[in-house]
Amino acid sequence: MKQIVIQLMLYAGIALMAYNIYRYVRFSRHVRTGGNWEKERRFFHVPIFLLMLFFLGYVSVALFGRPDLVIAGILLGGSIFVLAMLLLIQRTVDRIQENERLEAKVIAAEEASRAKTVFLSNMSHDIRTPLNAIIGYTALARGEDVTSEQKSAFIAKIEKAGRQLLDIVNDVLEMSRIESGRMELEMHPMNLEECIREAADLVRTQMEGKHIRLSVSCDAPHPWAQCDRIRLNRALMNLLCNAGKFTGENGDVSLSLRELSHDGKKGDYEIRVADTGIGMNPEFLEKLFMPFERERTSTVSKIEGTGLGMAITKNIIDLMGGSISVESRQGKGTEFTIILPLQAARDERKNAGTEERADFSGVRVLLAEDSTINMEIATALLQRAGIMVEQAVNGEDAVEKVRTAAPGYYRLILMDIQMPIMDGYAAARAIRSLEDGDRAAVPIIAMTANAFAEDIRAAADAGMNGHIAKPIDVDTMMKTIADALNQ
Repeated sequence: MKQIVIQLMLYAGIALMAYNIYRYVRFSRHVRTGGNWEKERRFFHVPIFLLMLFFLGYVSVALFGRPDLVIAGILLGGSIFVLAMLLLIQRTVDRIQENERLEAKVIAAEEASRAKTVFLSNMSHDIRTPLNAIIGYTALARGEDVTSEQKSAFIAKIEKAGRQLLDIVNDVLEMSRIESGRMELEMHPMNLEECIREAADLVRTQMEGKHIRLSVSCDAPHPWAQCDRIRLNRALMNLLCNAGKFTGENGDVSLSLRELSHDGKKGDYEIRVADTGIGMNPEFLEKLFMPFERERTSTVSKIEGTGLGMAITKNIIDLMGGSISVESRQGKGTEFTIILPLQAARDERKNAGTEERADFSGVRVLLAEDSTINMEIATALLQRAGIMVEQAVNGEDAVEKVRTAAPGYYRLILMDIQMPIMDGYAAARAIRSLEDGDRAAVPIIAMTANAFAEDIRAAADAGMNGHIAKPIDVDTMMKTIADALNQ
């Protein structure tokens, strides 16, 4: 009876092992067709080889006996089999984790793509709105029965729509630079209190139009610090404009600056922007600082914006080494808190003299510009200030005019950068290399739509004395010209 049981166990083992071999061959083929398992191929082959040995061992015992030798071989083979299977399982787990990471990246990419699709839809609306105003009010201003007062009102509305469109373009360009890692800070001594009050003054009229009470408080015994004034002002304007947008009539908005600590070399400053507006829901707060995100409610959908302001603000604060946090309750309001660690700076106003209006009478300027519209606008603005303007249609033309003019004939050159035949950088270098020292030393100012920090450095590297960004801000242009002329 015992011998019969042993024989049955052997035959059952033979059948089961043959079935295992069949199942494993199918399994290995199925797995390898689902991806690139070239590195794991040897692990798949080892179990097949060992299973075949087990099968032959069972057959040998059944036919010839000698179970002791076969069992020893099976035990050794089993150890090898377990090792191979453990290695294979580890590789499989690694592959599963890698797939999970890839899946997470795909989900993130799909979410970003969805956000950008929504952004483009919103952008289409946000760009067309000011464009419609510009085109519409221009058509109205051309009417034959329009009074001078009405025309002035139309022009003011066209200017407002143009600035709104410029803000949208700036947001898109700024976000593009942030995503490419090219945004840089220009740290200079500045008065934080002045920056705070300046930002508040810029939005005060807008808020007064909605009967919003704007309060400003500053408690900073050491307000001078090394900071990027333009970027900080941009961040503050984003927060204040949002506060004004999302706060109803007779609401309140507050802006405060507080010095947390100062050791003479550096200080920590806290800036708070709070409002009594509509607030945000908790779900949206988690995505507030993500690019292209806007809260999708019936109230917010009627408010203009690209969904980039908060992402830009956070990146500016992060780049400064600071932090920004937000608390918000729907129907109660929102409060942003910025903490900035900044290097100390000296008060630069102590030795500053009183600023006088520059006199440009008798100043002759060479304007190098290939765009007819830009040439017409710049010429009119310069002539209004009493400046005599001569024109060059490209860089090569500008170099030739300077080379053939009498020394000192041109007091200044305003140089566009992107021009045919010879660009502004090449033209500036050519002028600086002229043999006549007086001609070569004429001040050159870049006046261009290339308005980023590296563009300003490129202009300086080409030998230029200043930089004016387009669209032209008249006050900035006149101050830059006066500085270049040492007036």
